[in-house]
Amino acid sequence: MSAHAPEADSETAATHPLAREQAHLTASRAALRAMRADVEALDIRDVTANWVNAIVLQAQIDDRIKALADLAHTPLFFGRLNYLHAPGADLAEGAEGEQFYIGRRHVHDADGDPMVIDWRAPVSQPFYRASKNDPQDIALRRRFGYTGGELTAYEDEHLSDPSEAAAVSKLLQQEIERPRVGPMRDIVATIQPEQDEIVRSGLSGSVCVQGGPGTGKTAVGLHRVAYLLYAHRERLARTGTLVIGPNRSFLHYIEQVLPALGELEVKQATVEDLVSRDGLEIRGTDAAATAVVKGDARMAEVLRRAVRSHVSPPAEPLMVVRGSRRWRVPTYELEEIVAELLDRDIRYGAARDALPQRIAHTVLVRMEQAGEAPDDRVQDAVARGAAVKAAVKAMWPAVDPAKLVLRLLSDPEFLAEHAQGVLSDDEQELLLWAKPFRSVKSAKWSAADLVLIDEAADLVERTHSLGHVVLDEAQDLSPMQYRAVGRRCTTGSATVLGDLAQGTTPWATRGWDEALAHLGKPEAVLEELTAGFRVPREVIAYASRLLPSISPGLAPVSSVRETPGSLVVARAADPADPSDPSDLTASVIDACRASLGHEGSIGLIAADARIPELAKALEAAGMAYLSPGEETTAQSRLTLVPASLAKGLEYDYVVLDEPAAIVAGEPDERTGLRRLYVCLTRAVSGLTLLHADPLPAALA
Repeated sequence: MSAHAPEADSETAATHPLAREQAHLTASRAALRAMRADVEALDIRDVTANWVNAIVLQAQIDDRIKALADLAHTPLFFGRLNYLHAPGADLAEGAEGEQFYIGRRHVHDADGDPMVIDWRAPVSQPFYRASKNDPQDIALRRRFGYTGGELTAYEDEHLSDPSEAAAVSKLLQQEIERPRVGPMRDIVATIQPEQDEIVRSGLSGSVCVQGGPGTGKTAVGLHRVAYLLYAHRERLARTGTLVIGPNRSFLHYIEQVLPALGELEVKQATVEDLVSRDGLEIRGTDAAATAVVKGDARMAEVLRRAVRSHVSPPAEPLMVVRGSRRWRVPTYELEEIVAELLDRDIRYGAARDALPQRIAHTVLVRMEQAGEAPDDRVQDAVARGAAVKAAVKAMWPAVDPAKLVLRLLSDPEFLAEHAQGVLSDDEQELLLWAKPFRSVKSAKWSAADLVLIDEAADLVERTHSLGHVVLDEAQDLSPMQYRAVGRRCTTGSATVLGDLAQGTTPWATRGWDEALAHLGKPEAVLEELTAGFRVPREVIAYASRLLPSISPGLAPVSSVRETPGSLVVARAADPADPSDPSDLTASVIDACRASLGHEGSIGLIAADARIPELAKALEAAGMAYLSPGEETTAQSRLTLVPASLAKGLEYDYVVLDEPAAIVAGEPDERTGLRRLYVCLTRAVSGLTLLHADPLPAALA
C-alpha cells in the first residue's frame, strides 16, 4: 500500500496524479451542477393532465433537485477502482479493464457517461469486499483523503499484485477517528466487509444485528435502508420505509445520514409516535412492575378475549320487510352466521362489515326459493336496511379500542373475566388504576397504555404495513412494543438493531429469538458485529468488565483502535468528608474545560438526578452547554447528557460523573449496571471517569 500527499510545485497537473484526481473532482462537481440545472429547467406545463398531477410531479422534481445538491464539505467521491477486465466481460476475451470513481451518488457527464458511480451499485461492491486474498478482479483500489471538502491525499492498494503486502489503510483509520462535530455522519467511505454483507442483504428477508458499542450497527441499519431504496426504489416508493429510534434526541442525531446519501423520503419515529392517537396524551407513568405486566405478550390474549366478548348471540329471529313481502331469518341461522365469523378469527371490524352482507344473502336465498330473481343491488339494499342494521348492532356492536382498554384498567370484574388463566390475581391488581378515570380524555394514559390501545385497534381494523422498517436500540422494547412494530411490517421486512448488554428497561430483551417471535419475524437472520471501530480499545475493555454481570455469555467487542491515554479513572473527593459532592462537581467542571482543549465534541454524562447541579455549575463557570439532540458546532461543543438519554449518542471526549449514582438511579442493580455500560461506551477518543463514591464492584 502506498500513500500520497501533495508534492513539489514543479509537478504539473498533467503528470501529478493528485492534480489529475483534483481535476476529476472539479469536473464531477461541474457535471453534478449541470444535472441539477437540467432538472430545474424542466417545464411540466404541457405534460400534466390536471393540477393534481402537476403538484405530484413538481414535488418529485423538487425532491430530485434536493438530492442533486453538492454539499461543499462532503466528498463527491471517496474511492476509485481499477478493474483488470471490464465488469461482466468474458475474461477469456482479454477485455480491457475499466476505471470507476466510487461516491455517494451517481454523476454523469453531458454524454451520459458516468463520472462517479453510486456506492450501492454492484460495480462498487469490491471497494468494500475485495482484499489481497480475494482481489475480485481489482488491480487498484484507491482511497482519497479530504480536508474541508478538498481532496488532499490518496492511498493505493494493488490488490492483484502478489509482491505488495497487505496493510492497514491510514486514510481509512483517519476517517474513522475524525472528530465528531454536528449530527451523525454516513460511513460510506469506511464500510467494512462484514458490515457490507448486512447492508446489501436482500429486501425479502429480515435481519437482526447484535452489535456491541462502536460496531456501527446504527450506521449499518441506515445504510441498509439507503441500499434497499436504490435496489428496490419503485416497490419501496409504494409501500414506504420507516426508521424507529428510542427517543427524539436519537432521531435528531441520525436524521442527516440518509439525506446526505440522497434519500429524502424515509420517515423517522419513536414507538410512542407509532401508537399515538388523536385526543390521547401520555400524562401518566407506570411503576416498573406495572409496566412489565402491561408490556407482557400475554396482554394480547387478554385484549383479544375482551374484544370478542362484545359479540352477543341473537336474542330473536330477524324480520326483513321488502315491499309487501316479509322475510324471516330464524334465530338458529343467525347463530350459525355469527359462529362462522367467529371461527374464521378475522378482525372484529372486518367481521362486523361482513355480517350484514351474510344476513342479506340469507334473505336473497329465501327470495329465490319463492320464485323472485333478486340481484346484487337488492342484497346491498337489504344489508343497509334498518332491521339488519339493528340486528348487527345488537349482535356485533362497534368497539372503541381506547374505551375497551379504559374499562380493562378500571373494572376489576371485566379484567378478571378476560384475564382468567392468563394473568395471576397479583398481576391483575397491578394493572388496575387506584382511582378509575371517567372518560378516555380525562384518563392519564401511560406509554404502555397506548401500546395496549394500539393492539386493541389492530384487533378491530388491520394496521397499515410498510415495505421496510428499521428498529434501532431494539433491546429495550417490551413484547407488546415488538408486536406494535411488527404490525407495521407484516407484509414487509425489518432490520432489527440492538445490543443485549445495553438493555436498560425492566422488560429488556433476554434473547433475540424471543424478540423476533414477538415481532412476527422468527425467520430473521441473526448477524453479530464484534469488531469495534469507534470506542478505543482501552475504554471498551474497561466497560467490558461489566459484561459477566449484565449479559453473561455475550462476546466482548474487540476494538481495532488502540489509543494510549484514552482512559482516565480518578477519585475526586475530600478524604475528610467523602459524602461532600462539591469537590466532585468542581473536578468534573475542570475535566470538561480540559476536554474542550481537544478537537471535537464533548459529552458530560451523569445520573439524571445530578443534572440540575451540574447545569448550575457549568453556568457559574461560564461554560455554555447543549442538551442531547441539539446540534454541536465549532463554537458550541459541550453537551450535558442525562444517563437516561445517552444511548445511541457518541462524543469525541466524554466526562463521566459518578458511576455509582448512575447505577443507583435505576430500579435494580442489573439495569443500573447496563445503564452504566451504555454511558461508559459513548467516547470516541477519550473517557475521563470521576467519582466520589466507591466504584461498582463489577468494575473492579
